[in-house]
Amino acid sequence: MSRFLFPRWSNKVPALVAAVAVLGLSSIAGAFWYYGTNKYFEVGYQPVQPVEFSHKIHAGNLGLDCRYCHNTVERSSFAAVPPSGTCMNCHARVKTDSPLLLPLYDAVAQGKPVPWIRVHNLPDYVYFDHSAHLAAGVGCSSCHGRIDQMPRVTQLAPLTMGWCLECHRNPGPNIRAAADLTNMAWQPKENVPEGPVTLASGRVAHPPTHCSGCHR
Repeated sequence: MSRFLFPRWSNKVPALVAAVAVLGLSSIAGAFWYYGTNKYFEVGYQPVQPVEFSHKIHAGNLGLDCRYCHNTVERSSFAAVPPSGTCMNCHARVKTDSPLLLPLYDAVAQGKPVPWIRVHNLPDYVYFDHSAHLAAGVGCSSCHGRIDQMPRVTQLAPLTMGWCLECHRNPGPNIRAAADLTNMAWQPKENVPEGPVTLASGRVAHPPTHCSGCHR
């Protein structure tokens, strides 16, 4: 009777189910391994800020130097977010009736900083020093893109380990003169041989490619 309830071909069902399960799980794992990176999850990140600050107007149209607001970038590992007082240097007199600036004025009145939302954010296990990169001649646009053309800042680079290592292995195309560090229109050099680069100061830039260079 059992042969009518369970025909002979049904003996293959468990093996078939197991094969489909393994194939399915492998496909899911492979897809996550390939797509589960900053390139797909963070490129294009464009949060709405509490104050509609336009880099296109300030850095582009008005030509403000990046270091006016991010004033620690040349001497510290991080590029400081400007305090409300920096904004008020201009906006105590400029566009004082703009409703877009109400969050700024409220923050100043309450003695609190504007709660800006960070756009470019590396994991805690990654060490990155802005001052070291600028000292070597790597400018803002190499990592952040044409900030001067962004009404709202967007992350353009994946900031993955592989992306960073591409530059560390061949830094030459991204090395620029000190006068061009905040020049957003600067273009990477072409046909630069790979390897260490001699800077204008005479120092040889040889970025680390070993693990402890960035994971300390």
